[in-house]
Amino acid sequence: MEPKLILETTFLIDLEREKIRGAGPAVRFLKAHAGSPLYLTHTICGELAAGLSLADRARWDAFVRPFRLLPWTAEVDWQYGTAFRHLQKNGQLISSNDLWIAATAIANEMILVTANTAHFRRVPGLRLAGYR
Repeated sequence: MEPKLILETTFLIDLEREKIRGAGPAVRFLKAHAGSPLYLTHTICGELAAGLSLADRARWDAFVRPFRLLPWTAEVDWQYGTAFRHLQKNGQLISSNDLWIAATAIANEMILVTANTAHFRRVPGLRLAGYR
């Protein structure tokens, strides 16, 4: 069974650019993981909606439609709090959006696909996959 993957915002930005410029590392990653279910979090969808390139609702809808949206749950909230306390104690806090994304991945026991592995590696228990 292929692993379930959450595509983080950096990956999706690269994917959007590659649709215009031609295949690159994001497209190659997807081809290599063609059987893996692909997911987004509410935070990622919000970050995409805030960007200028997907500011048009119809374009945003079309971009996120192929992916499965993970629900917000009490377990996500708990994992956020647990990770926040750990990172704060160690002086390694990351942005709240990134922490919500990480908490969702941990709560759902999924792998987060990102270009920013060094940043997310601070979060204990988070499984990562780089693509660049």
